[in-house]
Amino acid sequence: VRPGEKIATDGTVVEGSSAVDASMLTGESVPVEVTVGDTVTGATLNAGGRLVVEATRVGNDTQLARMAKLVEDAQNGKASAQRLADRISAVFVPIVIALALATLGYWLGNGAGLTAAFTAAVAVLIIACPCALGLATPTALMVGTGRGAQLGILIKGPEVLETTRRIDTIVLDKTGTVTTGRMTLQTTHTTDTTNETEVLRLAGALENASEHPIAQAVASAATDATGPLPTPEDFANVPGLGVQGTVEGHAVLVGRPRLVADAGIPLPAALSRALEEDEAHGRTAVVVAWDGEARGVFGVADAVKDSSAAAVAELRTLGLEPILLTGDNRAVAEAVAREVGIDTVHAEVLPEDKVNVVKRLQAEGRVVAMVGDGVNDAAALATASLGLAMGTGTDAAIEASDLTLVRGDLKVTADAIRLSRRTLATIRGNLFWAFGYNVAALPLAASGLLNPMIAGAAMAFSSVFVVTNSLRLRAFT
Repeated sequence: VRPGEKIATDGTVVEGSSAVDASMLTGESVPVEVTVGDTVTGATLNAGGRLVVEATRVGNDTQLARMAKLVEDAQNGKASAQRLADRISAVFVPIVIALALATLGYWLGNGAGLTAAFTAAVAVLIIACPCALGLATPTALMVGTGRGAQLGILIKGPEVLETTRRIDTIVLDKTGTVTTGRMTLQTTHTTDTTNETEVLRLAGALENASEHPIAQAVASAATDATGPLPTPEDFANVPGLGVQGTVEGHAVLVGRPRLVADAGIPLPAALSRALEEDEAHGRTAVVVAWDGEARGVFGVADAVKDSSAAAVAELRTLGLEPILLTGDNRAVAEAVAREVGIDTVHAEVLPEDKVNVVKRLQAEGRVVAMVGDGVNDAAALATASLGLAMGTGTDAAIEASDLTLVRGDLKVTADAIRLSRRTLATIRGNLFWAFGYNVAALPLAASGLLNPMIAGAAMAFSSVFVVTNSLRLRAFT
């Protein structure tokens, strides 16, 4: 498996070492270092060196296939809600027919004559004709989904809308949902005798020659800050630890603290404190040293999206309790949760355990929405009462969800729930007025006070009112 290629199936490394990006499956933002004897999972990305992998599981036995089976089982167990209009019509229509026959019988029995009896019975049928009732749901749904599409929200079906009204808990995946899913340089600490530009320039030059995602994050930040980077000489990758080489005559080391320690270079007290602070906040600490002296510490992490904190606050105003659910380690998860304002965190959770967390919340009587983007989220999305997938995520997650957020912005989650609730409220309002017109006019028609022409006009007005009410959804923002 060459650098940049996906690993074809589950297996064991028999030759080489590399960093494997398994975020799609596990949610862990930092690539996992693997070497001979380590197991790797199919569909994960080889981000570093060349690997030779011996296949241990293929076909339906792979972890990816087992996750697909989880999704299928969850979708099969999810009963589709019956449409509200269908439930009303099932009762309303037989009652109207019975009432028309009763009206006909009543007027004939009272000797009013066949013409008067039929006029009253036909007026009952016309005034009760459920045109508006039939238009109530599809018109609101069409306008609501159209407006949603304009805002980057794709609603799969009408049953989704009823679910949003009852949601009280929203479970958020971390990597790619609350965060960007890309490693970025967050902090830079240097010794008193070194400036930040120099540390970035020398470290960035070395990291630029590596394919590792953490190295690329440092190189990208260095290029942005200092411009074109010098070309390193004698570049060497130290598997699982970092890189070393010569840049502009300096012997440079960049990598984990152990790389510098193994080289016999002590870490000054200030940099040690910076390193501990970075690790406490869930950042990956990268130490920079040259010419036998430690010069700086970088804090690299999967950056939180700019809109995530505001999105979480908005979800709370909608009456939802946010919960962070991730396969990443607890320190990283809690740091992200603090930054965006989430109190409850479930970390180091395997894909099948994500399903169990959702089921456990449902067993407590909660109605759960799940927001995710990875293959590891697909089963939980299908299990949740309402699944919302990031459009920037995997096809598996999108397929398993009820709503798709095209832009991949968490803030759109709140918009999606508000739009769904507004659309459902419009549908209910339409049904109420359609039903109300009919019920109010039925006694008049049955008593012979309403001729069929006026009944027809009233029925048409009812339909126009319903369509006009639905069109108000176009103003949703």
